[in-house]
Amino acid sequence: MWPLIFTALRTYAPYITFPVALVAGAVGYHLEWFIRGTPQKITEEQSIVEKREERVLQEAAGRDLTQITSLKEKKEFTPKAVLNRNRPEKS
Repeated sequence: MWPLIFTALRTYAPYITFPVALVAGAVGYHLEWFIRGTPQKITEEQSIVEKREERVLQEAAGRDLTQITSLKEKKEFTPKAVLNRNRPEKS
């Protein structure tokens, strides 16, 4: 008799466990909202990119953007080539 009961339980387990899980989930969901209270309005924060763009615009507001230094004046603009570091310099 026990083998028949275990076979029936194994065969019909999805039909039994699904409604039980559905009821337990619904009760848990409503219980959580009852304990937590009404949901509060979520305010959206600015993304990191938006914050950076705003900061750059604020920094650029006080200076003249037409006056820039030329690349020829910047001596440290281009680093020495990596491949030429170990070669002795020709004089």
